[in-house]
Amino acid sequence: MPSVLDLAPVVPVVVLEDAADAVPLARALVAGGLPAIEVTLRTPAALDSIRAIAAEVPDAVVGAGTVISPAGVADAVAAGARFLVSPGWTDTLLDAMKGAGVPFLPGVSTTSEVLALLERGVTEMKFFPAEAAGGTPYLKSLGAPLPQARFCPTGGITLASAPSYLALPNVGCVGGTWMLPPAALATKDWTRVETLAREAAALRQ
Repeated sequence: MPSVLDLAPVVPVVVLEDAADAVPLARALVAGGLPAIEVTLRTPAALDSIRAIAAEVPDAVVGAGTVISPAGVADAVAAGARFLVSPGWTDTLLDAMKGAGVPFLPGVSTTSEVLALLERGVTEMKFFPAEAAGGTPYLKSLGAPLPQARFCPTGGITLASAPSYLALPNVGCVGGTWMLPPAALATKDWTRVETLAREAAALRQ
């Protein structure tokens, strides 16, 4: 599989309360041009949602987000997750992700965390929470001394701010939720989701 950072300019960050919504939502995102879908492990429906998308939406590259423990790593991969995303990392969590056999994006928000991951041979990371942790100025500053590190910034990013992130050479994609408005999810307006996904997919570096 290509790098998660190179699949699309935006990775939708999905929180699903009902696994029955997983397949139509994933189909709408894929139809709109966003094949990489991060389903966060924040709800009881998350693993069943990943399982359903993996089984029924072959063009989707479904991953698990909010992975915070080795048990979460194992459960996500068993459900069919093809990549893993964590909000941060510890040695224990990193070892579990490295042993999972799928790509992963450990979360960082400081230069020291980036250096520690580079020492462990990890060059692709999630920058989180992006806006609160310094946004594009911070990532731009990291680019000169640490050009080998590439990021998926996530947290507070919008359609308006995404292009400034995507313009940075050390940013491969961004994570976001703006293509998943609560009102559209509540009314199962998958056409609206597809339209917003297509708008997001049109963002390029």
